[in-house]
Amino acid sequence: MIVAVMVRETWTDERLDDLNQKVGDGFARVDARFVSLEARIEARFQSLEERIDAKFDGLNRTLIGSAAVIVAAIIGSSAV
Repeated sequence: MIVAVMVRETWTDERLDDLNQKVGDGFARVDARFVSLEARIEARFQSLEERIDAKFDGLNRTLIGSAAVIVAAIIGSSAV
């Protein structure tokens, strides 16, 4: 019969400091990824806003042009 024996490791101040550093480094990497992701999302939203603004500007021009044509048609039909 083989018995596996686990050796209990002690947590010295040095080992705890190493663990603390590893955890801190891990969070720093995650923070950097979030900053990068946030910048990409912001750029995409900016692009989307520009496209939507351009479409609304085009729609506004069309509506104003249509209104001008309708007013001219009403004035023209009234003059006859």
